[in-house]
Amino acid sequence: MKEKKYFGTDGIRGKVGVPPITADFMLKLGWAAGRVFANEGHGFVLVGKDTRISGYMFESALEAGLTAAGVDTRLLGPMPTPGIAYLTRTLRAQAGIVISASHNPYYDNGIKFFSVQGTKLPDEIEKKIEGYIDSPMTTVESSELGKAKRVDDAAGRYIEFCKGTIPTSMDFNGMRIVVDCANGATYHIAPHVFSEVGAEVVSIGVDPDGLNINEECGATKPDKLVAAVQAYRADLGIALDGDGDRLIMVDHKGEIVDGDELIYIIAKSRLKSGHLTGPVIGTLMTNLGMEHALKDLSVPLFRANVGDRYVLEMMTNKQGILGGENSGHIICLDRTTTGDGIVAALQVLAEIHVTGKSLHELKSGMQKYPQVLINVKTAEKINPDTHEGLQKSVKDAEKKLGNTGRVLLRSSGTEPLIRVMVEGSNETLVNELAQYLADQVRNAIGA
Repeated sequence: MKEKKYFGTDGIRGKVGVPPITADFMLKLGWAAGRVFANEGHGFVLVGKDTRISGYMFESALEAGLTAAGVDTRLLGPMPTPGIAYLTRTLRAQAGIVISASHNPYYDNGIKFFSVQGTKLPDEIEKKIEGYIDSPMTTVESSELGKAKRVDDAAGRYIEFCKGTIPTSMDFNGMRIVVDCANGATYHIAPHVFSEVGAEVVSIGVDPDGLNINEECGATKPDKLVAAVQAYRADLGIALDGDGDRLIMVDHKGEIVDGDELIYIIAKSRLKSGHLTGPVIGTLMTNLGMEHALKDLSVPLFRANVGDRYVLEMMTNKQGILGGENSGHIICLDRTTTGDGIVAALQVLAEIHVTGKSLHELKSGMQKYPQVLINVKTAEKINPDTHEGLQKSVKDAEKKLGNTGRVLLRSSGTEPLIRVMVEGSNETLVNELAQYLADQVRNAIGA
């Protein structure tokens, strides 16, 4: 099958105003998607967004395109990506469209789709949509134009769903939690979820202005959360990203608990209760410490390519219920269909409730290997897997690490970056080799 022209590993994403992230393209995309969905059957399409300022423009453009194709639209307003997946499934929509660039800065935006099952669209559907994008746009007869409505109770529906992923008998009364919503799509949802299950909630990152999404806050920048946990003497902190599909936590000592450690905690909890089926699925970036800790529990770990869609594909193929990334994408297939920061956090809180242990104690069963990640910005796209000079540098680094570590160079699927990752038991050597490889990448791209 030919390569896709517009869709990447996580939909279509880029800088606002730079093709294809433009109003005219979104109009055409809405129409193209509408044509495909109209051919598949009758129904409506949900459209939700995060809090970045360009979301209003793209929401209007997509609505116009869908309408021109004769498809009805249901507008959700600001809504977390996993919330849109959930509502697409439960409202029996033909598809859900998310307007978000996730953890990226406000000046980026993107589009991704969910199927009626609440999962990412199959490649063949994305390719059909691309086929229409490159065709002349037409409009159906006026009597066949689509209609648009707002879904007024979208937030309430999703809040109730999230709470339903843990037993109703669990009450977190007496627990103080700081919740950082990254000034993103969970700002009006996450604080309600955690307070309604009994916790005392201190909210930060809940004042979106269209420009401050992910700005020095949220799952990608947890320093403010660390400071707030310590200032309020909280039991723990929860950091979500701009669209709510990532989770990073902070324990009462102010130590960051990343996605690998959280997956380990959930895996151990599921195993103990007899509900862990299949292997745990990580990625090429998953820390060796998690692999070893799961091995001690006799739980196999398989590594997918980086990206939640690849994790989900492998989970389906291997019949696993738990997987994710160290960046905080955590998928609990026994609870929902996609990565969900709020749902994952509730699973960790449930284990704290059952064991009576703190988050700090729960994470101590896994000892992370020192890991250094350096992002090198690139103006031009190069493939480190086929670059002869970089591959020689990688082999040199691997030789120095021996059997005590790993090296990974990969191009980001969402940003103009090459990610350099070095991991091993010797922290000094890991730092040296990461800097060495980052310099080699800069030399290769002429930076």
